[in-house]
Amino acid sequence: MKVLVAYHSMHGAIKKMADAVAEGAKSVKGSEVKICRVPETMPDEVLEKMGALEPQKMFAEDPVCTNDDLAESDAVIFGTPTRFGNMTAQMRAFLDATGGLWVKGALVGKVGSVFTGSGTQHGGQETTITSFHSTLLHQGMIIAGLPYSFQGQSTLDEITGGSPYGASTISGPSAERMPSKNELDGARYQGRYVAEIASKLAR
Repeated sequence: MKVLVAYHSMHGAIKKMADAVAEGAKSVKGSEVKICRVPETMPDEVLEKMGALEPQKMFAEDPVCTNDDLAESDAVIFGTPTRFGNMTAQMRAFLDATGGLWVKGALVGKVGSVFTGSGTQHGGQETTITSFHSTLLHQGMIIAGLPYSFQGQSTLDEITGGSPYGASTISGPSAERMPSKNELDGARYQGRYVAEIASKLAR
């Protein structure tokens, strides 16, 4: 049973969440987990001005996602920062190039899930995930979120991401904050939850 974690990250927060999601998925017996990054479309000079060029170099350890990666997986967990309450243009461009998979029905019946992050507490995390779901539904995927059985999303002890739609993190207006323990725990839970569903479907 193959689980793919496909992410786009600018400064590293979503990458850390992706690693935690993969860790959770790997905890499910029989799961084979792969992490990949969607192609970056911004030129290096722009990334450098945004302070995102060095983090991009760190992501190079992960291969670039392809349509074949999606087609060969039993479940795909997507990670994207928010951009005005929606996914990034980089993630959108990647998804817009999956028309060939749609024609073949290659993703029908696979589990799809989404995690995200934003600069502020109410920065569009929920709308980013729910608007992302539209694409997954058009591809015929079965959507999984982050159930309230993950107790961490009911905490009042701290400012934290996470909703029934999916795990999330708050990075701060200048992207200075990395995911908290609770946010990473939510990502691990989501990864395990999706892998468990995919495993049941595979059986």
